[in-house]
Amino acid sequence: MRLDKYLKISRLIKRRTVANEACDAGRVSVNGKPARASYDVKADDVIEIALGAKALKVKVVSINEYAKKEEAGLMYTLLQ
Repeated sequence: MRLDKYLKISRLIKRRTVANEACDAGRVSVNGKPARASYDVKADDVIEIALGAKALKVKVVSINEYAKKEEAGLMYTLLQ
Protein backbone atom coordinates (compact mmCIF):
# COMPACT_ATOMS: atom_id res chain seq x y z
CA MET A 1 0.00 0.00 0.00
CA ARG A 2 1.22 3.52 -0.76
CA LEU A 3 2.54 5.54 2.16
CA ASP A 4 0.07 8.41 1.74
CA LYS A 5 -2.85 5.96 1.65
CA TYR A 6 -1.53 4.11 4.73
CA LEU A 7 -1.25 7.36 6.69
CA LYS A 8 -4.84 8.22 5.83
CA ILE A 9 -6.39 4.79 6.44
CA SER A 10 -4.53 4.33 9.75
CA ARG A 11 -5.74 7.84 10.67
CA LEU A 12 -2.26 9.11 11.48
CA ILE A 13 -2.99 12.00 9.10
CA LYS A 14 -6.55 13.11 8.48
CA ARG A 15 -6.52 13.56 4.69
CA ARG A 16 -4.60 11.83 1.92
CA THR A 17 -3.70 15.12 0.24
CA VAL A 18 -2.18 16.38 3.50
CA ALA A 19 -0.23 13.11 3.79
CA ASN A 20 0.98 13.55 0.21
CA GLU A 21 2.10 17.13 0.88
CA ALA A 22 3.90 16.09 4.09
CA CYS A 23 5.83 13.45 2.15
CA ASP A 24 6.74 15.94 -0.57
CA ALA A 25 7.99 18.41 2.05
CA GLY A 26 10.26 15.77 3.60
CA ARG A 27 8.42 15.60 6.92
CA VAL A 28 7.79 11.84 6.68
CA SER A 29 10.58 9.28 6.90
CA VAL A 30 10.50 5.50 6.81
CA ASN A 31 13.26 3.52 8.51
CA GLY A 32 15.30 6.71 8.94
CA LYS A 33 15.16 7.84 5.28
CA PRO A 34 12.90 10.50 3.77
CA ALA A 35 10.07 8.76 1.94
CA ARG A 36 7.94 9.71 -1.02
CA ALA A 37 4.17 9.31 -1.02
CA SER A 38 4.50 6.38 -3.44
CA TYR A 39 6.69 4.33 -1.03
CA ASP A 40 5.30 0.80 -0.60
CA VAL A 41 4.65 0.32 3.13
CA LYS A 42 5.51 -3.09 4.59
CA ALA A 43 4.99 -4.64 8.02
CA ASP A 44 7.71 -3.73 10.57
CA ASP A 45 8.53 -0.40 8.86
CA VAL A 46 9.14 2.48 11.28
CA ILE A 47 7.42 5.70 10.17
CA GLU A 48 8.39 9.09 11.61
CA ILE A 49 6.13 12.09 11.03
CA ALA A 50 7.17 15.65 11.94
CA LEU A 51 4.17 17.97 11.91
CA GLY A 52 4.85 21.30 13.56
CA ALA A 53 6.47 20.95 16.97
CA LYS A 54 4.99 17.48 17.35
CA ALA A 55 6.87 14.38 16.19
CA LEU A 56 5.27 10.96 15.93
CA LYS A 57 7.07 7.64 15.56
CA VAL A 58 5.13 4.43 14.85
CA LYS A 59 5.87 0.87 13.82
CA VAL A 60 3.67 -0.71 11.16
CA VAL A 61 1.97 -3.84 12.51
CA SER A 62 -0.48 -4.64 9.73
CA ILE A 63 -1.71 -3.35 6.42
CA ASN A 64 -5.45 -3.33 5.81
CA GLU A 65 -6.78 -1.50 2.76
CA TYR A 66 -10.31 -1.28 4.14
CA ALA A 67 -9.82 -0.65 7.86
CA LYS A 68 -12.78 0.69 9.77
CA LYS A 69 -12.47 3.40 12.37
CA GLU A 70 -12.18 0.85 15.19
CA GLU A 71 -9.47 -1.12 13.37
CA ALA A 72 -7.29 1.88 12.43
CA GLY A 73 -5.49 1.99 15.76
CA LEU A 74 -4.52 -1.69 15.43
CA MET A 75 -2.50 -1.03 12.25
CA TYR A 76 0.47 0.46 14.15
CA THR A 77 2.11 0.72 17.56
CA LEU A 78 3.47 3.97 19.00
CA LEU A 79 7.18 4.15 19.74
CA GLN A 80 8.90 6.43 22.31
